[in-house]
Amino acid sequence: MCGECGGQAPRWQGQCPHCRAWNTLAEHSAESLAAPAPHRYAPLAGDAGGLLSLAEIEPRERPRTSTGIAEFDRVLGGGLVAGGVVLIGGDPGIGKSTLLLQALSSIAERCRALYVSGEESGEQIAMRARRLQLPPGGLQLLAEISLERILETLRAHRPEVVVIDSVQTLYSDGLASAPGSVGQVRECAAQLTRYAKQGGVSMVLVGHVTKDGVLAGPRVLEHIVDTVLYFEGDGHSAYRLVRAIKNRFGAVNELGVFGMTDRGLRGVGNPSALFLSHHDKQVAGACILATQEGTRPLLVEVQALVDEARSPSPRRLTVGLDQNRLAMLLAVLHRHAGIVCSDQDVFVNAVGGVRIAEPAADLAVLLAIVSSLRDRALPDGLVVFGEIGLAGEIRPAPRGQERLREAAKLGFRRALIPCANAPKQSIAGLEVTAIERLEEALDALREMAA
Repeated sequence: MCGECGGQAPRWQGQCPHCRAWNTLAEHSAESLAAPAPHRYAPLAGDAGGLLSLAEIEPRERPRTSTGIAEFDRVLGGGLVAGGVVLIGGDPGIGKSTLLLQALSSIAERCRALYVSGEESGEQIAMRARRLQLPPGGLQLLAEISLERILETLRAHRPEVVVIDSVQTLYSDGLASAPGSVGQVRECAAQLTRYAKQGGVSMVLVGHVTKDGVLAGPRVLEHIVDTVLYFEGDGHSAYRLVRAIKNRFGAVNELGVFGMTDRGLRGVGNPSALFLSHHDKQVAGACILATQEGTRPLLVEVQALVDEARSPSPRRLTVGLDQNRLAMLLAVLHRHAGIVCSDQDVFVNAVGGVRIAEPAADLAVLLAIVSSLRDRALPDGLVVFGEIGLAGEIRPAPRGQERLREAAKLGFRRALIPCANAPKQSIAGLEVTAIERLEEALDALREMAA
């Protein structure tokens, strides 16, 4: 039997014929394999089978369970869904267990909640709760790593919300491999997800990440759950960012911003202030971008540094932005604006540790590069957004009106945006300049400076 996937083979061989893993087959007696035990995925008593018509199914709208943390509810799409499974990952020590313990302590005051820990003892969790000054309430703890014993506890006590910290520490008696192996992680996650769906239990699984920042274990782990959340940003910073990579019950790419305090993680009410640097005067190479993270508009400062290259191969480096897209934008800047950076090192950074994936950041990146290259600051109180095509055109961005209203609320007086995003009605205190091409954007900057 394979220790990774549980597959069986009639004789020993070096490679498992099922999962292609090497040296994982171990010999077992035929009697133990022939035991008439029910399959672990056999239908449970009361399960309905057969075909169903979509018109015959009556969907039940169940209220979401609030976590008591507004920013966490925002990322989840409004709260936890009954029968929904959430997978949350992040670097060690970034605050996963702290955030979930805070949320579960609040939930336990309203419904039955269970915290299953495979990494800490109950005493350690109690010490952390006391340090965070959390109300004990009715929160129940279980320090266990055996999947079968955890499922027995869930069936006996029937909690409504469950946190498993973490799925890589669990093991199933059905597999001989060690906890954390691919087979164990896949088996434990699949059975826990099946229990949550059939019992209508809201479940949160904590997952470890690799050195590349992605969830450790099989990729199928992200496919079988309903929501995938990632902690972003620098773990040494006082702020934490939680982003929804996948969400069947809410907006994808939603961002929650938290501040780490001695009382745990606290939601940040005005996150745009975190991503804007406060300069005594305008500096060259800085441009304010109005970006959209899920349903929330954010203002982020994009900084660029253009310096003479010291080697035959100029460097192109980005932090929080797509590095391949930077090379494309520099080519567009050369072709359609006549500005050459082939002999310059170009460094671009998004302030605050936020990661910007949307193409609407193109215009802000190029204007910051031009400002640094010319050593001339952009006009004060200017905010921009827009995607740049290979032909030099400025393409519209979604939810342009919300971006402009957020900029006006924070005191910005000028906006440089695509023509398709021009507001039909003027926004109080905001002068909007609509452009169609990259050349027009640079001409508009010269007019503003004059």
